[in-house]
Parts: sequence; C-alpha cells; structure tokens
Amino acid sequence: MSSVWEIFVLLLLVGALVLIIGPRFMKRGPRPGSALAYGTLLVTGVSPRPDVDGEQFVTITGVISGPTVREHVVYQRLALDVNNWPTMGQLFDVAYSPKNPDNWRFASPEESASPEPPLN
Repeated sequence: MSSVWEIFVLLLLVGALVLIIGPRFMKRGPRPGSALAYGTLLVTGVSPRPDVDGEQFVTITGVISGPTVREHVVYQRLALDVNNWPTMGQLFDVAYSPKNPDNWRFASPEESASPEPPLN
C-alpha cells in the first residue's frame, strides 16, 4: 500500500515541476504556422536604457493597431540590443495573433511588406 502512495507523490511532484518549469521553455509570441495579423505598435512607454552594451531586458508598453484590433494596449518584457533601444513615440511593425493580440512579436521587413488580408 505504501508503494502506491510513493508513486502518487512522485507523480504529483513531477507534475508540479512541469507546471513550474514548462513555461520557461515555451517561446513568446505567435506560434509558427498559426494565422497572423500584421499591424503597428506605437510605443507609449519604455524602460530606461542601461549603461552597458549588448542584449538587455526592456519593458515596452504600447498600442497595437491592425486589421483585427484598434488601439489595443499591450505590455511586454523582452531582450533587445542596447544599440536598438526603443523610444517613446516610435512605430514598429508587429505580427500578432488575431485571437489574442497580447501575443505579439516584432515583424520582419519581409513579413510586414506582404500583410495578410483582414480576418473577419
């Protein structure tokens, strides 16, 4: 009887570990292969630029406008090169999930040049 409880506790611990560590391995942004919408992000807030070189974390808040959303407020923390630090008022091309605009990423120039039609 005690071996059944030991296995149950072991499975419970493994499940808890997966729930805690799992999200760290999942990429942020829209999933590859899923339908994407393309729009622009107007930066309305940005964390201060650090005095060191290289890639550093930045917190951006802004407003996404696109074919499926109008002025949707977003907030995200991501790693960027300090030499390409965003500024308030700057516009960026972004790709986002039409079902969840909070799930966005910067769009490459090739992506933003040929946007998909609006999803209705």
